[in-house]
Amino acid sequence: MTGRQPRLEGMLVLGVDFTSAPCPRKPIAVAVGRSVIASHGRVYQLDEIRGLESLDAFELFLRERGPWLGGFDLPFGQPRSLIEHEGWPTDWPAFVRFYCGQPRDRLRDTFRRWCDGRPAGDKFAWRKADRPAGSSPAMRWANPPVAWMMHAGIERMLDAGLDFPAHRHRPGRTRSPRIALEAYPGFTARQVCARSYKSDTAAKQTPERTANRRLILKALSSGTAGLGIALSASPAWQRRMIADGSGDLLDAVICALQAAHAAALPRYGLPRSLDPLEGWIASVPLTA
Repeated sequence: MTGRQPRLEGMLVLGVDFTSAPCPRKPIAVAVGRSVIASHGRVYQLDEIRGLESLDAFELFLRERGPWLGGFDLPFGQPRSLIEHEGWPTDWPAFVRFYCGQPRDRLRDTFRRWCDGRPAGDKFAWRKADRPAGSSPAMRWANPPVAWMMHAGIERMLDAGLDFPAHRHRPGRTRSPRIALEAYPGFTARQVCARSYKSDTAAKQTPERTANRRLILKALSSGTAGLGIALSASPAWQRRMIADGSGDLLDAVICALQAAHAAALPRYGLPRSLDPLEGWIASVPLTA
């Protein structure tokens, strides 16, 4: 159903650090570059990092001509256990439209009811990819509100006609693919540095976090961050990534690197035991 995996070399590779409420102060950050073969191995050449200041701008971006491959930092699915418990659709495209069509208040009540009925220490439902990735559960509605990121983003991506290999979903046209992989930059960042490297609160944008971003960027550039591809970025972009206390610019680049890493593997590195309702997170092995 996913069709033949397109050739990565020369394809535009994008990394998207998503927010459910983009604005000029905190836009959606989009890294733009290409994967190339250099003398020392595979390299992601960063061209620019764009800022999308509204969800309308995000929709226009999604429809830009392919071929391109994108790593998107938002959940593409919810846990099967939660979906089946609630009697929600179990066909992924139908579930996306159902989920995104629900008012947030109704979803929040459902999530709270689930958590209230569970024992302490095991409140949330988890997708199979969440624990290996070390990510927040996809149903989490606050701190961070990843459930609302999915609510704001995934139906727009489906409506744009993207290919979703981890969900075995591909629209009818095949001439100019636009491929979406779920990404989670925290997984790669923690391979280098277990300490916090970002904050949206200005008072918490400390020299220690700046030093941690510098450490992560150095590992990405040297190819020692656990990915099969290294970053090539101009000194100006490197300085901007280090100076950005929110970490959004660095996260967008990591999303692109994760997507490029996954696309160089057979079947995008997806587990054979993949559940297409839940999907998977790019670059995360089953046994991480």
